[in-house]
Amino acid sequence: MKILVLNCGSSSLKYQLIDMETEEVLGEKEAFITHKAQGQKKQIENPAYNHTEAIEFALKQLTNPEYKVIDSLDEIEAIGHRLVHGGEKIAESVVIDEKVIEVLKECTDLAPLHNPACILGIEACKNVMPNKPMVGVFDTAFHQSISKERYIYPIPYEYYEKYGVRKYGFHGTSHMFVSQRLAEIEKKPIEDMKIVTCHLGQGASICAIEGGKSVDTSMGLTPLGGIPMVTRCGDLDPSILLYLMKKENLSAEEMESVLNKQSGVQAISGLVPDFREIETAGNEGNERAKIALDSFKYAIASYIAKYAVAMNGVDYIIFTGGIGENQINIRKGICEQLKFMGVEIDVEANNIRSEEKVISKPESKVKLYVIPTNEELMIAKETERLVK
Repeated sequence: MKILVLNCGSSSLKYQLIDMETEEVLGEKEAFITHKAQGQKKQIENPAYNHTEAIEFALKQLTNPEYKVIDSLDEIEAIGHRLVHGGEKIAESVVIDEKVIEVLKECTDLAPLHNPACILGIEACKNVMPNKPMVGVFDTAFHQSISKERYIYPIPYEYYEKYGVRKYGFHGTSHMFVSQRLAEIEKKPIEDMKIVTCHLGQGASICAIEGGKSVDTSMGLTPLGGIPMVTRCGDLDPSILLYLMKKENLSAEEMESVLNKQSGVQAISGLVPDFREIETAGNEGNERAKIALDSFKYAIASYIAKYAVAMNGVDYIIFTGGIGENQINIRKGICEQLKFMGVEIDVEANNIRSEEKVISKPESKVKLYVIPTNEELMIAKETERLVK
């Protein structure tokens, strides 16, 4: 089965065509600049003024005689969509129908940039490839197994009832993929495992997974909560917002921009929002950069310890995402703060980037892994499962 995986942003489209027999990526493209087919990159520039045009153009690349990977669009048997917010109504991957589209519309207030784009992508596929089965894999769905006492906020309950204000969590597809991959590597039933997954990238979240289900996660109502990220603030004393809005005469929209785009590790360091440059500066003695990195590592270690409480223990810790897979010293710094839990990182084994590997010492009470994430393959697997 060949499955087309789509990730529709407000002004971008990413796609992969995956052959599920081999799990090989036949063709992929991002932002209409580079098309990769059979290991060869093709530089293509083409303006697309809406999602229908974008998808039509993308499909032409897959059948382009110069570097085609399929002979006909008939070979594409299903489409998997990366969807962001399904609220409380969608707790698993679903075959897309009108009810799913209505849920996306209802949750637009919770994901104003993403959900409208997702709807446009779905409608575009209906126009370009009518009658192809489509599956939606939601970032929030994996976390719908979290119990109420862990997702409810201590504010007037009516806000939850009226507006759905609660913890939802994100990066669910990534957390699900790496935890399932761990079970495959260890050859153990995931139902018997207690896992903390650390998805560390431009956006970052930590997840406690017990028995294959999310039992807590760091992001909240929006992807702004949890640990500090590259430009996002993470958890704050909420009165800080009110204080600064009064002092700086900021509107709600301006404050939201500060928290999402001008905060986090780059704000503490005062440097550009590039984690590699911040880490280099910290290693070279830049005091603010060092503080920013230490704050980041401390927050992650604290969440891992918190999730040991949530699951009454931890068997495995997984690092994934751009930072988690590549920043050797970040992993080391986090694990060194968890020695009280019996965590022992193997410094030599940890000297890797983007490689699937155990990085703990044999005597470590918690087994440490680096597992590169693959959200597109997870979406394709869920699509295949539901279509079949």
